[in-house]
Amino acid sequence: MARLVKISCLGPPPYHIDPEVPYELAVERMKAHWQRELDRVLPDRPDLIVLPEACDRPYYEPVETRNAFYRVRGNQIRDLLAENARRHHCYITYPAHIELADGTWRNSLQLIDRQGNVAGTYHKNHLVPVENTVGGLSYGHEVPLVETDFGRVAFAICFDLNFDELRLKIAGLKPDLIVFASLYHGGLMQAYWAYSCRAHFAGAVANLPCTILSPTGEQLASSTNYYPFLTAVVNLDCAVVHIDENGRQFQAIKNKYGAGVTIADPGLLGSVLLTSEMEHVTALDVVEEFGLLRLDDYFTGCLEHRRQFGASGSWRNQEEGL
Repeated sequence: MARLVKISCLGPPPYHIDPEVPYELAVERMKAHWQRELDRVLPDRPDLIVLPEACDRPYYEPVETRNAFYRVRGNQIRDLLAENARRHHCYITYPAHIELADGTWRNSLQLIDRQGNVAGTYHKNHLVPVENTVGGLSYGHEVPLVETDFGRVAFAICFDLNFDELRLKIAGLKPDLIVFASLYHGGLMQAYWAYSCRAHFAGAVANLPCTILSPTGEQLASSTNYYPFLTAVVNLDCAVVHIDENGRQFQAIKNKYGAGVTIADPGLLGSVLLTSEMEHVTALDVVEEFGLLRLDDYFTGCLEHRRQFGASGSWRNQEEGL
């Protein structure tokens, strides 16, 4: 059945505060800044709001000054977001530098649920080295998958997008949605992650286009140079299937279900996104009914065929004893 989720992404430029401003006042200004930004999308009544990396970093130097600000800030920005999440019944991400109980600092993303509670936390796995050597941040190692009321959500932050190790771990978790908070856009890497993880992708990037992508890497929505935010509805009840071995069934599917099933072809890829728009029939139901192979199952079968016949010639030669 259709699993519709409305996603907003915010990507305003980093908010700069004069370092001479007292920390308490700086925190109040940061809170006011993010309330203004939230107010841009809250009228759309989103299910999820995604904020960019280190959203409340005031760009103080040196690091000790920045951390002093963070200690005054404490959880005040998170509390502001939590109050908005409760009031507007939505999830909100809080990407920020936080100090853990063991005294280490992390570049993190906390997902706040509709009740204002932290549903899960991700610590950036792949820091830019200077984040560690100069910024004093420690590497994260866990790759959490958070179950929400609309689907399974995985996370990546900025530089993470360059590393296959993390991408493959996330792909193995089979998320419905990847949430990306960043100061770096990633370009083609966004589409590569969406397709390789077979997941929708929602990216909030400060001062660069925010984007929502389909599991075949197609751009579904983008912010613009005039307005650094977006809101779009996506349907998470979908499956990626290869045209080979499946394409002969597509017309039969459309003949039976019509507009109840969307088969979106991005072109050039050889794969399509099959989405159920129906209330009582899921995309997986359609896949099973028509004997379709989901993309990973198809590729697994291809590898198995190569394992059996790749070294000794064709299956026909084996059948004929040649």
